[in-house]
Amino acid sequence: MINEFESKVLAGLPLTESDASVLAETALEELPGLFSAAERIRRRFFGDTAELCTIINAKSGACPEDCAYCAQSSLNKSAIEIFPFIGAEAIIARAAEAKKCGIQRFSVVTSGRKPAEKELKEIARAFDEMRKIGIGTCASLGLLKKDELSYLRDHGLERYHNNLETSERFFPFICSTHSFADKLETIAAARSAGLSLCSGGIFGMGETWLDRISLALTLRSLEVDSVPVNFLNPIKGTRLDHRPPLSSDEALKVISFIRFMIPQKEIRVCGGRIQTLGYLHSTIFKAGADSVMTGNYLVTTGRTFEDDLQMLKEEGLRLRTG
Repeated sequence: MINEFESKVLAGLPLTESDASVLAETALEELPGLFSAAERIRRRFFGDTAELCTIINAKSGACPEDCAYCAQSSLNKSAIEIFPFIGAEAIIARAAEAKKCGIQRFSVVTSGRKPAEKELKEIARAFDEMRKIGIGTCASLGLLKKDELSYLRDHGLERYHNNLETSERFFPFICSTHSFADKLETIAAARSAGLSLCSGGIFGMGETWLDRISLALTLRSLEVDSVPVNFLNPIKGTRLDHRPPLSSDEALKVISFIRFMIPQKEIRVCGGRIQTLGYLHSTIFKAGADSVMTGNYLVTTGRTFEDDLQMLKEEGLRLRTG
Protein backbone atom coordinates (compact mmCIF):
# COMPACT_ATOMS: atom_id res chain seq x y z
CA MET A 1 0.00 0.00 0.00
CA ILE A 2 2.87 2.40 0.69
CA ASN A 3 3.94 2.33 -2.97
CA GLU A 4 0.34 2.87 -4.08
CA PHE A 5 -0.01 5.87 -1.78
CA GLU A 6 3.32 7.25 -2.99
CA SER A 7 2.20 6.99 -6.62
CA LYS A 8 -1.06 8.71 -5.74
CA VAL A 9 0.72 11.58 -4.01
CA LEU A 10 3.25 12.02 -6.81
CA ALA A 11 0.37 12.12 -9.29
CA GLY A 12 -1.00 15.13 -7.42
CA LEU A 13 -3.90 13.31 -5.75
CA PRO A 14 -4.53 13.95 -2.04
CA LEU A 15 -4.76 10.98 0.29
CA THR A 16 -8.22 10.48 1.72
CA GLU A 17 -9.10 10.04 5.39
CA SER A 18 -9.44 6.32 4.68
CA ASP A 19 -5.98 6.27 3.06
CA ALA A 20 -4.59 8.11 6.08
CA SER A 21 -6.03 5.49 8.43
CA VAL A 22 -4.29 2.73 6.50
CA LEU A 23 -1.03 4.69 6.42
CA ALA A 24 -1.23 5.24 10.18
CA GLU A 25 -1.31 1.47 10.66
CA THR A 26 2.10 1.02 9.05
CA ALA A 27 3.84 -1.72 11.04
CA LEU A 28 7.31 -1.44 12.52
CA GLU A 29 8.85 -3.74 9.92
CA GLU A 30 7.36 -1.59 7.15
CA LEU A 31 8.77 1.70 8.42
CA PRO A 32 11.97 1.65 6.30
CA GLY A 33 9.76 1.52 3.20
CA LEU A 34 7.57 4.33 4.52
CA PHE A 35 10.59 6.52 5.25
CA SER A 36 12.10 5.90 1.81
CA ALA A 37 8.84 6.77 0.08
CA ALA A 38 8.46 9.95 2.14
CA GLU A 39 12.00 10.96 1.23
CA ARG A 40 11.25 10.47 -2.47
CA ILE A 41 8.16 12.67 -2.11
CA ARG A 42 10.25 15.33 -0.38
CA ARG A 43 12.83 15.22 -3.16
CA ARG A 44 10.14 15.54 -5.82
CA PHE A 45 8.94 18.85 -4.36
CA PHE A 46 12.05 20.23 -2.64
CA GLY A 47 14.98 18.54 -4.36
CA ASP A 48 18.18 18.66 -2.32
CA THR A 49 17.27 21.91 -0.54
CA ALA A 50 16.44 22.64 3.08
CA GLU A 51 15.58 25.70 5.15
CA LEU A 52 16.84 26.69 8.58
CA CYS A 53 14.85 29.01 10.83
CA THR A 54 15.40 30.21 14.36
CA ILE A 55 13.45 32.05 17.03
CA ILE A 56 14.01 34.55 19.79
CA ASN A 57 12.13 34.27 23.07
CA ALA A 58 11.27 37.96 23.38
CA LYS A 59 9.09 37.66 26.49
CA SER A 60 9.24 34.67 28.80
CA GLY A 61 6.86 33.11 31.29
CA ALA A 62 4.04 34.54 33.42
CA CYS A 63 1.53 33.45 30.78
CA PRO A 64 -2.13 33.26 31.92
CA GLU A 65 -2.97 30.47 29.46
CA ASP A 66 -3.09 26.92 30.82
CA CYS A 67 -1.49 24.88 28.01
CA ALA A 68 -0.58 21.56 29.59
CA TYR A 69 2.75 21.18 27.77
CA CYS A 70 4.08 24.69 28.33
CA ALA A 71 6.60 25.63 31.00
CA GLN A 72 5.76 29.31 30.46
CA SER A 73 2.23 28.98 31.81
CA SER A 74 1.90 30.66 35.20
CA LEU A 75 -0.42 27.81 36.15
CA ASN A 76 2.38 25.26 35.76
CA LYS A 77 5.23 24.94 38.22
CA SER A 78 8.29 24.78 35.99
CA ALA A 79 11.55 26.37 37.02
CA ILE A 80 12.22 28.65 34.05
CA GLU A 81 13.64 32.11 33.56
CA ILE A 82 10.90 34.73 33.52
CA PHE A 83 11.57 38.10 31.95
CA PRO A 84 9.58 40.97 30.40
CA PHE A 85 9.63 42.04 26.77
CA ILE A 86 13.27 42.50 25.70
CA GLY A 87 12.75 45.40 23.28
CA ALA A 88 13.44 45.97 19.60
CA GLU A 89 17.20 46.43 19.80
CA ALA A 90 17.82 42.97 21.26
CA ILE A 91 15.58 41.40 18.62
CA ILE A 92 17.34 43.23 15.79
CA ALA A 93 20.79 42.23 17.06
CA ARG A 94 19.83 38.57 17.24
CA ALA A 95 18.28 38.69 13.75
CA ALA A 96 21.47 40.21 12.34
CA GLU A 97 23.51 37.44 13.95
CA ALA A 98 21.22 34.78 12.46
CA LYS A 99 21.49 36.33 9.00
CA LYS A 100 25.28 36.42 9.26
CA CYS A 101 25.29 32.70 10.11
CA GLY A 102 23.20 31.83 7.05
CA ILE A 103 19.82 31.32 8.73
CA GLN A 104 16.99 32.04 6.33
CA ARG A 105 14.03 32.82 8.59
CA PHE A 106 13.80 34.52 11.99
CA SER A 107 10.75 34.46 14.27
CA VAL A 108 9.84 36.68 17.21
CA VAL A 109 8.00 34.77 19.95
CA THR A 110 6.32 36.17 23.07
CA SER A 111 4.51 34.50 25.94
CA GLY A 112 0.98 35.49 26.86
CA ARG A 113 -2.33 35.73 25.03
CA LYS A 114 -0.90 38.55 22.89
CA PRO A 115 1.51 41.50 23.26
CA ALA A 116 0.49 44.84 24.69
CA GLU A 117 0.13 47.72 22.22
CA LYS A 118 3.47 49.21 23.24
CA GLU A 119 5.20 45.86 22.73
CA LEU A 120 3.56 45.43 19.34
CA LYS A 121 4.96 48.77 18.21
CA GLU A 122 8.45 47.71 19.30
CA ILE A 123 8.08 44.44 17.41
CA ALA A 124 6.99 46.37 14.33
CA ARG A 125 10.10 48.53 14.61
CA ALA A 126 12.20 45.38 14.79
CA PHE A 127 10.58 44.05 11.62
CA ASP A 128 11.36 47.32 9.84
CA GLU A 129 15.04 46.70 10.56
CA MET A 130 14.87 42.99 9.74
CA ARG A 131 13.52 43.91 6.34
CA LYS A 132 16.71 45.93 5.80
CA ILE A 133 18.84 43.05 7.09
CA GLY A 134 17.30 40.79 4.47
CA ILE A 135 16.19 37.84 6.56
CA GLY A 136 12.81 36.11 6.26
CA THR A 137 10.46 37.24 9.02
CA CYS A 138 7.99 35.34 11.15
CA ALA A 139 6.17 35.94 14.42
CA SER A 140 4.37 33.87 17.04
CA LEU A 141 2.55 36.40 19.20
CA GLY A 142 -0.64 34.65 20.23
CA LEU A 143 -4.20 35.44 19.27
CA LEU A 144 -3.83 38.62 17.22
CA LYS A 145 -6.60 40.23 15.19
CA LYS A 146 -6.49 41.16 11.51
CA ASP A 147 -5.74 44.84 12.12
CA GLU A 148 -2.77 43.95 14.34
CA LEU A 149 -1.48 41.43 11.83
CA SER A 150 -1.90 43.90 8.96
CA TYR A 151 0.03 46.49 10.97
CA LEU A 152 2.94 44.07 11.40
CA ARG A 153 2.76 43.06 7.73
CA ASP A 154 3.12 46.70 6.74
CA HIS A 155 6.32 46.81 8.81
CA GLY A 156 7.88 43.75 7.21
CA LEU A 157 6.27 40.65 8.73
CA GLU A 158 5.96 37.91 6.10
CA ARG A 159 4.70 34.83 7.95
CA TYR A 160 2.59 34.23 11.05
CA HIS A 161 2.87 31.18 13.25
CA ASN A 162 0.02 29.79 15.34
CA ASN A 163 0.12 26.05 16.06
CA LEU A 164 -3.16 24.15 16.25
CA GLU A 165 -1.17 21.77 18.54
CA THR A 166 -3.50 18.79 18.09
CA SER A 167 -6.93 17.76 16.85
CA GLU A 168 -10.10 19.65 17.66
CA ARG A 169 -11.28 16.63 19.69
CA PHE A 170 -8.16 16.45 21.87
CA PHE A 171 -7.52 20.18 22.22
CA PRO A 172 -9.72 20.71 25.34
CA PHE A 173 -7.59 18.16 27.19
CA ILE A 174 -4.55 20.33 26.50
CA CYS A 175 -5.90 23.87 26.98
CA SER A 176 -9.05 25.41 28.43
CA THR A 177 -8.23 29.14 28.45
CA HIS A 178 -8.58 29.44 24.70
CA SER A 179 -10.20 27.16 22.14
CA PHE A 180 -9.41 25.41 18.89
CA ALA A 181 -11.84 27.85 17.27
CA ASP A 182 -9.75 30.77 18.61
CA LYS A 183 -6.74 29.25 16.86
CA LEU A 184 -8.63 28.90 13.60
CA GLU A 185 -9.83 32.50 13.88
CA THR A 186 -6.26 33.75 14.27
CA ILE A 187 -5.07 31.70 11.29
CA ALA A 188 -7.95 33.07 9.19
CA ALA A 189 -7.04 36.61 10.27
CA ALA A 190 -3.42 36.07 9.24
CA ARG A 191 -4.50 34.78 5.85
CA SER A 192 -6.88 37.73 5.42
CA ALA A 193 -3.99 40.07 6.27
CA GLY A 194 -2.00 38.58 3.40
CA LEU A 195 0.52 36.68 5.50
CA SER A 196 2.10 33.31 4.84
CA LEU A 197 0.87 30.71 7.35
CA CYS A 198 2.84 28.47 9.69
CA SER A 199 0.88 25.98 11.80
CA GLY A 200 1.49 22.47 13.05
CA GLY A 201 1.36 20.47 16.23
CA ILE A 202 3.00 18.77 19.16
CA PHE A 203 3.12 14.99 19.07
CA GLY A 204 3.37 12.71 22.09
CA MET A 205 0.89 14.54 24.35
CA GLY A 206 -1.39 11.49 24.64
CA GLU A 207 -3.22 11.97 21.35
CA THR A 208 -4.25 9.00 19.22
CA TRP A 209 -3.47 8.38 15.57
CA LEU A 210 -7.03 9.45 14.83
CA ASP A 211 -6.14 12.82 16.36
CA ARG A 212 -3.02 13.00 14.22
CA ILE A 213 -5.04 12.23 11.10
CA SER A 214 -7.58 14.91 12.02
CA LEU A 215 -4.83 17.48 12.59
CA ALA A 216 -3.18 16.69 9.27
CA LEU A 217 -6.46 16.98 7.39
CA THR A 218 -7.24 20.30 9.07
CA LEU A 219 -3.80 21.74 8.27
CA ARG A 220 -4.15 20.60 4.67
CA SER A 221 -7.56 22.23 4.36
CA LEU A 222 -6.10 25.48 5.74
CA GLU A 223 -3.37 25.39 3.06
CA VAL A 224 -0.67 26.42 5.52
CA ASP A 225 2.75 27.03 4.00
CA SER A 226 4.86 25.54 6.78
CA VAL A 227 4.02 22.68 9.16
CA PRO A 228 6.08 22.64 12.37
CA VAL A 229 6.41 19.13 13.79
CA ASN A 230 7.21 19.25 17.51
CA PHE A 231 7.73 16.29 19.81
CA LEU A 232 6.72 16.70 23.43
CA ASN A 233 9.70 17.29 25.69
CA PRO A 234 8.10 16.63 29.09
CA ILE A 235 9.30 19.50 31.29
CA LYS A 236 9.12 19.06 35.04
CA GLY A 237 6.33 21.13 36.56
CA THR A 238 4.01 20.97 33.56
CA ARG A 239 0.84 18.88 33.52
CA LEU A 240 2.42 16.58 30.95
CA ASP A 241 5.70 16.00 32.76
CA HIS A 242 4.68 12.36 33.32
CA ARG A 243 4.35 11.58 29.62
CA PRO A 244 6.97 9.19 28.21
CA PRO A 245 8.75 10.55 25.13
CA LEU A 246 7.88 9.10 21.75
CA SER A 247 10.19 6.41 20.43
CA SER A 248 12.43 7.42 17.55
CA ASP A 249 10.51 5.10 15.22
CA GLU A 250 7.20 6.72 16.18
CA ALA A 251 8.60 10.23 15.78
CA LEU A 252 10.00 9.51 12.33
CA LYS A 253 6.73 7.81 11.36
CA VAL A 254 4.88 11.02 12.27
CA ILE A 255 7.17 13.04 9.98
CA SER A 256 6.64 10.62 7.09
CA PHE A 257 2.90 10.56 7.66
CA ILE A 258 2.69 14.35 7.50
CA ARG A 259 4.79 14.35 4.30
CA PHE A 260 2.33 11.95 2.65
CA MET A 261 -0.65 14.00 3.79
CA ILE A 262 0.77 17.45 2.99
CA PRO A 263 3.37 16.68 0.32
CA GLN A 264 4.08 20.08 -1.20
CA LYS A 265 4.42 22.16 1.97
CA GLU A 266 7.41 22.74 4.23
CA ILE A 267 7.62 20.22 7.05
CA ARG A 268 9.75 21.81 9.73
CA VAL A 269 11.03 19.74 12.65
CA CYS A 270 11.23 21.94 15.73
CA GLY A 271 10.96 21.31 19.48
CA GLY A 272 11.99 17.95 20.91
CA ARG A 273 14.14 16.97 17.93
CA ILE A 274 17.28 16.17 19.91
CA GLN A 275 15.50 14.97 23.06
CA THR A 276 13.34 12.52 21.10
CA LEU A 277 15.67 11.36 18.33
CA GLY A 278 19.10 11.73 19.90
CA TYR A 279 21.87 10.70 17.51
CA LEU A 280 19.20 9.83 14.91
CA HIS A 281 18.05 13.45 14.62
CA SER A 282 19.61 13.95 11.17
CA THR A 283 17.43 11.13 9.78
CA ILE A 284 14.44 13.50 9.75
CA PHE A 285 15.29 14.32 6.11
CA LYS A 286 15.27 10.63 5.18
CA ALA A 287 11.78 10.48 6.72
CA GLY A 288 10.45 13.40 4.66
CA ALA A 289 11.23 16.63 6.52
CA ASP A 290 12.75 19.51 4.56
CA SER A 291 13.19 22.23 7.20
CA VAL A 292 14.60 22.55 10.71
CA MET A 293 14.41 25.00 13.55
CA THR A 294 17.94 25.61 14.77
CA GLY A 295 19.33 27.32 17.86
CA ASN A 296 17.65 27.20 21.24
CA TYR A 297 13.89 26.93 21.74
CA LEU A 298 11.76 28.90 24.17
CA VAL A 299 12.91 27.34 27.44
CA THR A 300 14.97 24.34 26.27
CA THR A 301 18.32 23.91 24.54
CA GLY A 302 18.63 23.16 20.86
CA ARG A 303 21.61 23.00 18.49
CA THR A 304 24.00 25.69 17.33
CA PHE A 305 23.61 27.25 13.91
CA GLU A 306 27.03 25.92 12.94
CA ASP A 307 26.21 22.34 13.95
CA ASP A 308 22.99 22.29 11.95
CA LEU A 309 24.62 23.86 8.90
CA GLN A 310 27.23 21.10 9.08
CA MET A 311 24.44 18.52 9.40
CA LEU A 312 22.85 19.74 6.17
CA LYS A 313 26.20 19.48 4.41
CA GLU A 314 26.67 15.92 5.64
CA GLU A 315 23.18 15.02 4.43
CA GLY A 316 23.93 16.39 0.96
CA LEU A 317 21.49 19.28 1.34
CA ARG A 318 21.92 22.92 0.42
CA LEU A 319 20.16 25.96 1.78
CA ARG A 320 17.05 26.90 -0.13
CA THR A 321 17.04 30.24 -1.90
CA GLY A 322 14.13 32.40 -3.01
